[in-house]
Amino acid sequence: MGVGKVLSDAKPYLAMTLLQVGFAGMYVVAVASLKRGMSHFVLVVYRNIVATVVMAPFALWFERNVRPKMTITIFLKIMGLALLEPVLDQNLYYMGANLTSAGFASALINILPAVTFVMALILRMEKVRLRSVHSQAKIVGTLCTVAGAVLMVLYHGPVVQFPWSRGQHHDSAGAGGQGAGWLNGTIVIIVACVCWSGFFVLQSNTLQSYPAELSLTTLICMMGSVMSGAVTLVAERHNTKAWVIGFDTRLFTAIYAGIVCSGVAYYVQGIVSRQRGPVFVTAFNPLCMIVTAVMGSIILKEEITLGSVIGAAIIVVGLYALIWGKSKDYVNQVADVSAGGSKDGATEQLPISSAQPNGNGKHELGNNGRGGQHVFDVETPAANGHY
Repeated sequence: MGVGKVLSDAKPYLAMTLLQVGFAGMYVVAVASLKRGMSHFVLVVYRNIVATVVMAPFALWFERNVRPKMTITIFLKIMGLALLEPVLDQNLYYMGANLTSAGFASALINILPAVTFVMALILRMEKVRLRSVHSQAKIVGTLCTVAGAVLMVLYHGPVVQFPWSRGQHHDSAGAGGQGAGWLNGTIVIIVACVCWSGFFVLQSNTLQSYPAELSLTTLICMMGSVMSGAVTLVAERHNTKAWVIGFDTRLFTAIYAGIVCSGVAYYVQGIVSRQRGPVFVTAFNPLCMIVTAVMGSIILKEEITLGSVIGAAIIVVGLYALIWGKSKDYVNQVADVSAGGSKDGATEQLPISSAQPNGNGKHELGNNGRGGQHVFDVETPAANGHY
């Protein structure tokens, strides 16, 4: 019993660790393909087609009895999710990574939790009490992540030499490629972060009325394929050869990104976020940055400057300050629910951070997403997750 509980508690950690390694691999192979001439518009289309084909059978089978009825409101939300992530975020991120480097892009993407926090404040999904130490930590963490990102943009400094990169010929478009292209790439990546944050906030809201992770993932990827396909037809209308890919890194990139970083990632992030909360998911972002930097310097021969290292370190400090402040929100919510209990025979409710199996083998799960904090009825069908 004790061993089973330990293994169950370790699953979210293992899942997120492997997922970050998967993201790191995608960043490296995607940049390699883009620098060899592959269109990022075409990559996004093929990536989402692959994800749709792979995830659809699982959604049709495992969620055949729990899939909610589709409504116009839910359909419009799915359209919004497809526009924010597959169309805008993926295209902008690939464009920015191609203009800068895989290591720089994966480091700058760590401002995502701070952007999400600010967006949640604007939408009144997040509360801040200036006299609270935890709220102060969230504010300081947000400021640190912004400061780190600004430092990475404004200061580059000397190239940091690693033992495995000594004597190698480095990519001139890597850390040493400052200029208008580098600045434009940085701005594009920041805009991609904003789109990704909006995706998580809207995903949180959508899963409350459509609690079927596999089906939602499939629909997002399918709509993303259609919408990004329309964008690509316009963007590459004078270059029809861009659609043609052979049995090389371009095909591997599309299949890898579609299966690992679209299909599997959307589903795993939804499950883990419902169990441990969205802050838990963002805590693993720095791991992806480290793995990408190492893989990029080895495979792509990218240089890493001192400014990028210092800026990334500041972002990580700010990230974990924000995470610490957010984690106390869930602790306080658990305490409030425990103290209040259920009154007048009302159905007991569990906070977002809880996930315990009930007697029927169902899992009592909280909200998915990075925005607000919600509490769900333990008897609702939304709690029946699939692992």
